[in-house]
Amino acid sequence: MARMARKAGNFYVPAEPKLAFVIRIRGINGVSPKVRKVLQLLRLRQIFNGTFVKLNKASINMLRIVEPYIAWGYPNLKSVNELIYKRGYGKIKKKRIALTAILLENASKKQITSCGPLNYLPHGAE
Repeated sequence: MARMARKAGNFYVPAEPKLAFVIRIRGINGVSPKVRKVLQLLRLRQIFNGTFVKLNKASINMLRIVEPYIAWGYPNLKSVNELIYKRGYGKIKKKRIALTAILLENASKKQITSCGPLNYLPHGAE
């Protein structure tokens, strides 16, 4: 696309990523109340917790506020697959259940045989 735009004498601007993966890397000691609240809003209550965040103006501003306490980046499909298969959990009746167990339980109802369809949900962020 960039090559086609260059031929036509235009510029190609790639789309901004829609999703980020955020990991908390520092503790809570000496943290201001504003930073503490933003970490709670991002669901990063403990060190080394991670979460997917949809990127918009508000969430990017929140990431800037807590930048010294987090590491974040744009995940690719492979890393999303690995995270969901290894660490993916959901809640059913207030119980924390691995996504693979949920899939095995509901496979007959929804004809889902793997985590593949789930991987596109957070990665596409739609």
